Amino acid sequence: MNKAELRKIYLQKRQALSEAEYAQLNFQLYQQFFAHIDLSFVKVIHTFLPLSSKHEPDTWLIIDRLRREFPHIRISIPKTKPESNELENFYFEGLHQLVTNAWGIPEPRQGIPTETERIDLVLVPLLTFDKAGHRVGYGKGFYDRFLKQCRPACLKVGLSLFDVEENLIDTTDFDVPLDSCITPAGIINFA
Repeated sequence: MNKAELRKIYLQKRQALSEAEYAQLNFQLYQQFFAHIDLSFVKVIHTFLPLSSKHEPDTWLIIDRLRREFPHIRISIPKTKPESNELENFYFEGLHQLVTNAWGIPEPRQGIPTETERIDLVLVPLLTFDKAGHRVGYGKGFYDRFLKQCRPACLKVGLSLFDVEENLIDTTDFDVPLDSCITPAGIINFA
């Protein structure tokens, strides 16, 4: 199956979730994140902000706990640059900093830029992933471009509401594989 077919299938699977199912899967993802991710080495974590209308994994649960219990960890959030399909990253200061972009995604309107080389862990959005750590996103390449700029030691962790896709995903040299992926059932490490 190619990426376009998988994208369509997993977008439909997400939309088919009831609000109760969606909330339960997000709570399980949140629990698995804090059960399996070693935050002792993390000074800066980059996370996407969820598009809840498309039932993306709700990173707000993780963000809220990080801000409460891990105040030494700085949170970085993306702003899209549609003209180049690239991300700019800014430190998260609070909800007052956010606006909704043309796709309905909350993003910072301003802030202190995050230097990419300072990021220790990236939470990567995806629709599905395979057992080799390849993922299917929305197809614009924003995160692949961004992940190529990150330090080799930066952990790339996907968040998925569903288990691993059994079929291998078609890839190109442009694709950047994940180090691990968290699902509601646990964590899958690659490499």
